[in-house]
Amino acid sequence: MQQSESRASTSTPADAPTVILRMASVRRMTTLGRSTIYRLMSLKLFPSAIKLGPRAVGWRLTDIDQWLEERPDSSH
Repeated sequence: MQQSESRASTSTPADAPTVILRMASVRRMTTLGRSTIYRLMSLKLFPSAIKLGPRAVGWRLTDIDQWLEERPDSSH
């Protein structure tokens, strides 16, 4: 059974599996570009990526959900 990357933000039990998002999913969820994500990470304004392999990183869904919740709403 595969975990869905686009589930709603809910509190999860401590024994729930950690969902890892890859760059494409993070970009869709945040509407940020790749370079902006890495720039914000370097400024400690975005969740840190976790290393999945020699050339692969991902982000915990819970970290991205929390970042989105804390992000101020833009009013145009």
